[in-house]
Amino acid sequence: MLHKILIVEDDSLMQDFLKEALSRLELSIESASTGEEALQKIQSSDYDVILSDIRMPTLGGMEVLKAAISSQPETKVVMMTAYGTVENAVEAMKLGAFHYVTKPFSADELEIVVKRALEHKKLQQDNKRLIEEVTGKYRFDNIVGKSPLMQKVFQQIEVVSQSSSTVLITGETGTGKEIVAKGIHYSSPRKDYPFVSINCVAIPEGLIESELFGHEKGAFTGAIKTNLGRFELAHGGTILLDEISEVSPALQAKLLRVLQEKEFERLGSGTSIQVDVRVIATSNRDLREQTRTGKFREDLYYRLNVLPIHLPPLRDRKEDVPLLVDFFLERYNRESQKSVQKVDEKVMELFMNYHWPGNVRELENYMERAVVISKKAVLTQSDFPRELTYPPSEGTQETPGGLSLAQAGKNLILKTLRESNDNRTKAAEKLGITSRTLRNKLKEYGVK
Repeated sequence: MLHKILIVEDDSLMQDFLKEALSRLELSIESASTGEEALQKIQSSDYDVILSDIRMPTLGGMEVLKAAISSQPETKVVMMTAYGTVENAVEAMKLGAFHYVTKPFSADELEIVVKRALEHKKLQQDNKRLIEEVTGKYRFDNIVGKSPLMQKVFQQIEVVSQSSSTVLITGETGTGKEIVAKGIHYSSPRKDYPFVSINCVAIPEGLIESELFGHEKGAFTGAIKTNLGRFELAHGGTILLDEISEVSPALQAKLLRVLQEKEFERLGSGTSIQVDVRVIATSNRDLREQTRTGKFREDLYYRLNVLPIHLPPLRDRKEDVPLLVDFFLERYNRESQKSVQKVDEKVMELFMNYHWPGNVRELENYMERAVVISKKAVLTQSDFPRELTYPPSEGTQETPGGLSLAQAGKNLILKTLRESNDNRTKAAEKLGITSRTLRNKLKEYGVK
């Protein structure tokens, strides 16, 4: 499809010159001889570029510019001006014109300006499309769940996304903490600014400080140039500190300063850098318990835990499993260009009875692999690993100590309850389960 350009010029000879000069660009060129005619065309058709003279009888180029910006904000308007009206052209730039050219100008000069306008519009459109794709990928309805536990999570996400306060997302590995963090960012006023993530587990302790805060050239052996840290790169946006429980006490102190003072120093520099960043942290550990044992700074914990969100394990929201299965079927059918319709009833029954130690991530991995390798319309047991589709009986599988899994689980729960002085809320938190699950287990064991 050809790019459309509108030439607004009252001089017929100049209009012919402009058409001839732009003919090499393979454009769809329209023209208007008056400002009034240009306004009619702008109201009835969209243009990629409008090339308008400033000085015209009755209705001038400034009115054309204002009308174009009002009705077609993505259109690039280039103003043409004589030497004596450059001040008007500068005013037009302030109003939103893309550029101006001063008469007389060559065909080559005009061609360069129009090419730049078209390229700039394409970049803006590509960027807008990318933001929409990312926002769509991480919008809240991609965090699947109808269970009461997940409905509570959705309500919390909706509230915190409109704030710039620090968020602490907790939950077991595989529950979707990073997805929730991205969902918060891309639904927030900061969505047009960077989302920067750092996995505190994956980066060696000796390198993580440089990754977070950057370093100056010569700060240490191998620092051959100045590098910006993640906090600096995230300015205006959001930084995700994934699994923050793994950072050292020394680094915890520096993170506390960033949260309190909104500033930091690159390694090897004595200059403070101010930064505007929203911090989201995640942890699969109980940070409150780690503060009690001295493994995590209490003051940092309270700075992080301003807006807490806890993601429940999949075993506590089994009613969401069928929804997740359908969601992943649709996603990996689309990505793999397959047409798998469903999983059969036996597989769904096994899914509903499985304890999902890897949570949603485990389910997603199984579904992705099954969709990719299967040549059938319906997924059956043969499409999934044996340990998932033929799980051993809970009452008969032996642990290394000779106890059944059921008995070992009972012993662990009762031991944790004793250590918590019969505080069930505290015991459930230590075990990484909900109070409701603990209550049901104790009822099963005959403990009142």
